[in-house]
Amino acid sequence: MLFFVTGIGIGLIVSAPVGPVNLMTIQRAFRHGFGSALAAGIGAVLADTLYAAIAAFGVSTIAHFLSGHRFAIQAVGGLLLVGFGWLTVRTHPHLDAEVRPRGEVGTGFLPGLLAAFAMTLTNPGAVLGFVAIFGSLGDLTPDHDDYPGALMLVAGVAVGALVWWAGVAALVTRVRGHLNDRWLDRINLGAGGLLMLFGIAILASALYERVG
Repeated sequence: MLFFVTGIGIGLIVSAPVGPVNLMTIQRAFRHGFGSALAAGIGAVLADTLYAAIAAFGVSTIAHFLSGHRFAIQAVGGLLLVGFGWLTVRTHPHLDAEVRPRGEVGTGFLPGLLAAFAMTLTNPGAVLGFVAIFGSLGDLTPDHDDYPGALMLVAGVAVGALVWWAGVAALVTRVRGHLNDRWLDRINLGAGGLLMLFGIAILASALYERVG
């Protein structure tokens, strides 16, 4: 259950930064309501779950080869998360400028799902982000032969991501009349701040173990 809960947190964190899929989901909720927006979210969940599985099972399989380099793995992962968080904080998306060209991929369930799946799957930083996070978790990473643990971690990521996308779709559908760029900036600031704090905590833990 610890791996499952950890996965939920990771799923929420990696889904929160405002990028093309978030913008498309917001736009579909704004124009067509909850169901259309949720379709895009499910597409992103499927792609994130695929990348999470690659990272989780890959890390668990080779973990015993990297046990002697734990500090380096945690240090690099922590720095990457701080960097991702900083870039997220400094990003200022604009709903009208960025969503409209990519958000008009049909209003049905399947077109939205496939469009979001493709957007997430072709994001070059997605799998690297999962590898960085999973490789930096230390004791929260399943042992190299703990495949049920890895499966629970991936399942948690899927649930956390789905909760995020369902929440976004429901919230935007409810408050669609008050949506603006300032709202998007606040989401980015919060998500980026969480990523940076997570990275700093990992770095502090690695340094503590190194000194101790």
